[in-house]
Amino acid sequence: MEKSEMGNGVAAASRSPMALMGSSRYENEEVNTSMRTAETMLRLVPMALGVAALVVMLKNSQSNEFGSVSYSDLGAFRYLVHANGICAGYSLLSAIIAAMPRPSTMPRAWIFFLLDQILTYIILAAGAVSMEVLYLANKGDVTITWSAACGTFFGFCHKATTSVIITFIVVICYAVLSLISSYRLFSKFDGPVNYPSKTIETTVFHG
Repeated sequence: MEKSEMGNGVAAASRSPMALMGSSRYENEEVNTSMRTAETMLRLVPMALGVAALVVMLKNSQSNEFGSVSYSDLGAFRYLVHANGICAGYSLLSAIIAAMPRPSTMPRAWIFFLLDQILTYIILAAGAVSMEVLYLANKGDVTITWSAACGTFFGFCHKATTSVIITFIVVICYAVLSLISSYRLFSKFDGPVNYPSKTIETTVFHG
């Protein structure tokens, strides 16, 4: 009886490492699935916001007794529309790729890292330039003979401001995505190896 109990204990002990490996593998798969879902949703958010900013700016025009103005009259707003369109398309494509249950390889990590960085700077530049134009439209600038226009075209400035605010929210989303892609890329590299210091033996000659 004691031998059978000892045998069962040995068998259980021999199976425990495999069971632990299986459970840890299952936990890692769950973590990877959760991270993949979170990244996919985070990539879909700027797509929706970019489309919203694009549509608001595309419909931005106003006419009154003082004249008419449209987003296409200003190069900064045209750039904002194109930048949001590019970011929305990239966000959709990257979300589809991120949702695929594939192992993260080094080339894929590099591509995500580079494209996330590039798109972040593109949309940031679009928001910054458009914000400067809005500032001039609200305050004017005497030195360049730019008069304040938002008092005359308030509806136009209001829609443009809404589009720029949405664009800066897209910038925040892309900044977070850039951090995630940076972590995924550089976490694949091994840390620096600390080699033991070697003492240099010197020979002392006595005269």
